[in-house]
Amino acid sequence: MNTKSLAVIAILLWGVTAAFVGFKFVKGSTMTAEDGREAVVLDAGERAFILTEMRGMLAAVQDILSAANAGDMAAVKDIAYQVGMAEVAGVPVQTMLKLPIEFKQLGKATHVGFDDIGKAADNGAKAVLEKLDENMSRCVACHEGYQFTVAE
Repeated sequence: MNTKSLAVIAILLWGVTAAFVGFKFVKGSTMTAEDGREAVVLDAGERAFILTEMRGMLAAVQDILSAANAGDMAAVKDIAYQVGMAEVAGVPVQTMLKLPIEFKQLGKATHVGFDDIGKAADNGAKAVLEKLDENMSRCVACHEGYQFTVAE
């Protein structure tokens, strides 16, 4: 086999690999759950990681409400930014590949929404509550549309 043939084969293999990774990035690892939601199939550690992140966001919502009620906009900012886009950097790549694109888009919008809550703190509690209300609709949409199951 000559060099040109090997180069063509290498390029084809690279193309197939890139297409597969692209497909996995968009599709993720999912199936339809018994209740009709999209079940994202993860290993036990990945599922625990995602659910821990979600519980952290829920705790942040409660803490933001408490801080807003107390008029502590500095605390609102601090809490909101902790679960904003800064948190996304900690998601392992292998887990990201298993999440469907729509979930990734909703998750990113939710994290950006927390950053928006932090920015809204400059305009007072009412602005914070408006942004929090907007962001909670994303949380509800996620929980209505998805569940996480462990690969067997």
